[in-house]
Amino acid sequence: MSAKAISEQTGKDLLYKHICTSAAVQNRFSYARVTTATDWDRLTQEHPWLLTERLVVKPDQLIKRRGKLGLVGINLDLQGVKEWVKSHLMKETTVGKAKGVLKNFLIEPFVPHTQEEEFYVCIYATREGDHVLFHHEGGVEVGDVDANAQRLMVAVDEKLSEEQVRDQLLTHVPENKKGALSRFIVGLFNFYEDLYFTYLEINPLVVTHKGVYVLDMAAKIDATADYICKAKWGDIEFPPPFGREAYPEEAYIADLDAKSGASLKLTLLNPTGRIWTMVAGGGASVVYSDTICDLGGVDELANYGEYSGAPSEQQTYDYAKTILSLMTREKHPEGKVLIIGGSIANFTNVAATFKGIVRAIKDYQGPLKEHEVTIFVRRGGPNYQEGLRVMGEVGKTTGIPIHVFGTETHMTAIVGMAMGHRPIPNQPPMDAHTANFLLNASNSAMTPAATRTASFSEPRTPNDAIPAKKCKAGLPAAKATTLFRKNTKAIVWGMQTRAVQGMMDFDYVCSREEPSVAAMVYPFTGDHKQKFYWGHKEILVPVYKNMADAMKRHPEVDVLISFASLRSAFDSTVEGMQHPQIHTIAIIAEGIPEAQTRKLIKMADEKAVTIIGPATVGGIKPGCFKIGNTGGMLDNILASKLYRPGSVAYVSRSGGMSNELNNIISRTTDGVYEGVAIGGDRYPGSTFMEHVLRYQDTPGIKMIVMLGEIGGTEEYKICQGIREGRITKPVVCWCIGTCATMFASEVQFGHAGACANQASETAVAKNQALRDAGAYVPKSFDELGNVIKTVYDELVANGTIIPAQEVPPPTVPMDYSWARELGLIRKPASFMTSICDERGQELIYAGMPITEVFKEEMGLGGVLGLLWFQRRLPHYACKFIEMCLMVTADHGPAVSGAHNTIVCTRAGKDLISCLTSGLLTIGDRFGGALDAAAKQFSKAFDSGMLPMEFVNKMKKDGKLIMGIGHRVKSINNPDVRVQILKDFVKQSFPSTQLLDYALDVEKITTSKKPNLILNVDGFIGVAFVDLLRTCGGFTRDEADEFVEIGALNGIFVLGRSMGFIGHYLDQKRLKQGLYRHPWDDISYVLPEHMSM
Repeated sequence: MSAKAISEQTGKDLLYKHICTSAAVQNRFSYARVTTATDWDRLTQEHPWLLTERLVVKPDQLIKRRGKLGLVGINLDLQGVKEWVKSHLMKETTVGKAKGVLKNFLIEPFVPHTQEEEFYVCIYATREGDHVLFHHEGGVEVGDVDANAQRLMVAVDEKLSEEQVRDQLLTHVPENKKGALSRFIVGLFNFYEDLYFTYLEINPLVVTHKGVYVLDMAAKIDATADYICKAKWGDIEFPPPFGREAYPEEAYIADLDAKSGASLKLTLLNPTGRIWTMVAGGGASVVYSDTICDLGGVDELANYGEYSGAPSEQQTYDYAKTILSLMTREKHPEGKVLIIGGSIANFTNVAATFKGIVRAIKDYQGPLKEHEVTIFVRRGGPNYQEGLRVMGEVGKTTGIPIHVFGTETHMTAIVGMAMGHRPIPNQPPMDAHTANFLLNASNSAMTPAATRTASFSEPRTPNDAIPAKKCKAGLPAAKATTLFRKNTKAIVWGMQTRAVQGMMDFDYVCSREEPSVAAMVYPFTGDHKQKFYWGHKEILVPVYKNMADAMKRHPEVDVLISFASLRSAFDSTVEGMQHPQIHTIAIIAEGIPEAQTRKLIKMADEKAVTIIGPATVGGIKPGCFKIGNTGGMLDNILASKLYRPGSVAYVSRSGGMSNELNNIISRTTDGVYEGVAIGGDRYPGSTFMEHVLRYQDTPGIKMIVMLGEIGGTEEYKICQGIREGRITKPVVCWCIGTCATMFASEVQFGHAGACANQASETAVAKNQALRDAGAYVPKSFDELGNVIKTVYDELVANGTIIPAQEVPPPTVPMDYSWARELGLIRKPASFMTSICDERGQELIYAGMPITEVFKEEMGLGGVLGLLWFQRRLPHYACKFIEMCLMVTADHGPAVSGAHNTIVCTRAGKDLISCLTSGLLTIGDRFGGALDAAAKQFSKAFDSGMLPMEFVNKMKKDGKLIMGIGHRVKSINNPDVRVQILKDFVKQSFPSTQLLDYALDVEKITTSKKPNLILNVDGFIGVAFVDLLRTCGGFTRDEADEFVEIGALNGIFVLGRSMGFIGHYLDQKRLKQGLYRHPWDDISYVLPEHMSM
């Protein structure tokens, strides 16, 4: 959502900080906030003026007409304010249909003034520009300002001047006040623009001889402009509408939404209600709420919300568990129902999102059964069959009643089932699986292109559509009637390979001669080629860093599809419109600030460019062209017969609902001729009327379907077009959002534009107006398909439409990745891993989530145990590992590994090279004796050989005993590191048989030579064998295997790497130069005949 209401205190705070005007604005920052937690003594210390001035007090909770409701205390002293607040605080109050509790109040200085000094000013945004309303009689009795106020429209990208204000707004204002008022209003308008306000009303605005006073203020800002205005806005709180509490769960979902590229919304309407929804898609979520209310469930509807935009499994799980937690807090005598609904997804993997919901259902299966919850599921889209199967299985395994339905069932039919208005089918008919569409069963490998290029219902005429009319000189150029043809070529902005491949598969199944994507633009890489499939063949599509290069090299392109992010979509679209070859631009991004969108619309009108979007999935013209992910994956393209044109064209706001229309139209008529989703923002780039007029002027289109929604007034232009005879083809219309008028408080639906600001913008009013104008309007969305079928059948009966014979499309091979996702094929993996999984929301070490690792303070030793040994080792084992790493970390610069690292560092090499040069010296002679010592001592001990026998055998075989001996340390100069480890092991290990055996060997070897001690490598080696064998986590075979595969040497490698890195950093810090070994430390011994 974009336009969000802010509190009066927030609005005034922004105004006083950022307004730039020479008018004397009085009482800046003179306000104090009062809540249940307010300490009055502290409040008067922070605001001393409370003790000296007369005061005004009022609730600050988005309540309109507070004065008329008696909710303003005027001209009071502080004691009077306290008494007034006490009488109102936490009291339930009714405002219109909404009941709420008063809990936030604003205190301001009272401003003595006369009625003649009160004025009214309001600024609000529309598609064409910003309207400034001014009335010379402000205050409580301002009356109907729409009818009485002077108004001035400032067009997009234009500025407001003081002269305009004086001449057009201040005609009834005394001359001595015009100067201050004109200066203030111009400053107010600039402030409104700079801080991305969408609505700003001051009533009254008081002007006295001292200056300007802003008494009461109401405002909305464009929340999508946060990334632009954050520095000026700061952290803004958006209060809920009066009558609806702010719940922590709503804030939690809003936080998830802010951190996600997907869309996650939740509004609690009635937490004790029995009907809960979890709907995918902004448009679909409104349709489900409408249907519930139409069937009498408005008082039992617990929530409004939606999830869309391909949320991850974890995000869906978090969303679902929040819903399930809320609905299982209070029991309902009739039990509860959960409707998991949605339209047919365009690109969301339904099975993946359902996995998150299934996880949540399993976690809450106890409470769900206790609260007698029944779940109804209806969904379509990529891999929906697997999603429905999994959902059905969880119902069987948990015992929770779960009824699942696919695209064969009307989208909202499950609402009637859930509420007892429809019978629940025992075994609903299932549509064919994705694979059945893609694996061709017919012998026809190819369908002749000529049979499927024209409308499905009639032979193709030479002119597919009426061309754009030429305009008179000086007027903007007319936009094209036909946006897409069989040879349309596009450039795609953004590295959206999946969407591009989907477009190419559509092209191929439509028997296009060439792919519709000519090139891609991606500024973050250099020019290169990207591989795609064209049927069975692999082809290369050029990718350019610069849009200008792409346009220059592909002059045939006339469509730009922009997948740019909300932050860069404006600039990339402006750049695209600089190229005259571009006639159509689709903007996919959601969340573009409305002010930027309006600038794009103005520029597009001037350049005769049609914009589809923002916040859209795009559009589709069967048999010709599709934008990005429109129409979903190939199985839906084929199921909805989108590979060839039909006779019905549609226009919708919602992208998800456009795919549902594809499904409905394909089941009730001969199919879709063209369909466009104009986008859910308040100001879509192109309007319903623009597209309906295109359809009217296109001969192949015989009937039109329009899916409007609450908010805006564009649908009334359709009414006018029908009445005036400009639109003569049958038009079937339905506006979603009829439930809004039944809610006690305002609800912002999923789309930014889905909010009625006046009665005429409600869905109910628009549906009635369309019905009165002569459009075909069903009683509800449930009946939309029936009305479409009725109109279509009439057109067939009177000969307007002559259905043609179906022609099968060519087979398109399935992508390997998707075939595997569907479980149609299997292939041995190239790699196997059993220690770590990074694919989910949270990193997992050997089955343990990383949060648990930190929560249980496992430390480095515990992590090493998980990753090396796949075990959660006991605390003493983790401690021993960490001690081993500490004692092996370094042993001075003279040892070979450190020496190599130092020499390499002084040669100017990088860290990795220097570390590697040191590690390469590790082996049997340096540091690598851990494994060898463990193996030798274990073998001797396990064979029953006495220590003396072991020593004698090694001597006889001429072999060194690994782990015995030291260059410096001896029995008289013991290694302190070994002593530290020995003390810990003796105290902590349950058994030290092999260590004891090694110490007996040491007694024998040191009796022969004092330095033949058990060194640190040998000690760690034998102690580790004792650890593996006796800690209880390993079998004997597993313990021996870890020794055999070299795990113990890893301890030395890991520990000594710390020291090597230390030496590298030390040498760099000391700025040591290239090392050259001194001659006097080298003995030059040459052969005698060479020295002659």
